[in-house]
Amino acid sequence: MSPDLAPPIKMKYFVRLSLSVFIGGLLMFSGCSRESKPGAQKAVIGISFETLETEFWAAGLEALQQELRNRDIESVVSIADGDASRQLQHIRVFVSRGVDGIIMVPKDLHTSLPAIKTANAAGIPVVLFNRPAATHDDAHAVKVVADNRRLTQETVSYLIERAIDRGGKHLAMVVVGDLGDSNAVARRDGFYDAVTKHPEVISVVSEVPSEWTQEKARSGVTNALQANPEINFIFSSSDFLFPSIVAALRAADRYHPIGHPQHVILGGFDGDATAYKMLREGYLDATGVQDVYFEASQAVQAVLDMKAGKQVADEILDPGFVIHQDNLAEMAPRMWGAQVGP
Repeated sequence: MSPDLAPPIKMKYFVRLSLSVFIGGLLMFSGCSRESKPGAQKAVIGISFETLETEFWAAGLEALQQELRNRDIESVVSIADGDASRQLQHIRVFVSRGVDGIIMVPKDLHTSLPAIKTANAAGIPVVLFNRPAATHDDAHAVKVVADNRRLTQETVSYLIERAIDRGGKHLAMVVVGDLGDSNAVARRDGFYDAVTKHPEVISVVSEVPSEWTQEKARSGVTNALQANPEINFIFSSSDFLFPSIVAALRAADRYHPIGHPQHVILGGFDGDATAYKMLREGYLDATGVQDVYFEASQAVQAVLDMKAGKQVADEILDPGFVIHQDNLAEMAPRMWGAQVGP
């Protein structure tokens, strides 16, 4: 990947990003567009995110805006704060403004369909960023998504190799996300794809639901550790949940660095700043990294290609990569979480 496709995202990141989103919302509703700049011919892309609750979504928004700036394309931004009806209203505003394309993070598989149909009816290309929608004959959108299942399977397979190196049977816990989110389902399935191949090494004794909330993750992990105090292998469906998982491990005196005889093998998915810190400090064995810069570049290119009438695949997969202790120095420059930290 060339450097211009992976611009660093530096802190004070959330303060600056929150301000940019707020300003973006004002611009969207105040009519600042091509029409307000006589003679301007720049394309305008609407970016509609369901949430900015995690570092990944914040990094994704920043990567998309940087990609558009690199191409001299304007953007207008809206954040729906988890409200599908609000997101639909935002899409209608984009349509009324005549944007050249829409890049959208839908709330879930089904509630996004009216918004996609609204854009389709206006002839505006739609690309779904990192989260798909349900297949529907009357709602067409290109999806740019991580290969969640395969990347999880690769990450967990690496963790299993570490368990084999250590020897003995390992009792495993998997922390799953909101199973209304297809990404969460794919990651859960990828976990089981890996562990079911090694029943002599891994016995799954706890599947903890989190619904992507810290509180539920922490209580679930705490209860699982109390019920099965010998758990020594944990996979989290998102690095976002590591603060809760680590807090539960600390409370049980189970949080120890790699090499310690009581180290709990830990793996995750996303590649955020917390995971990078845990890798550097020697507590995290591996995480599957979503290549946010690849996804941003592909999403923008897909919008432009559709606008130009070119054929675009319905699905563009981000293969991502597994980062771990053995390749940390080599792969950190490509890990988005290594770029957003202080």
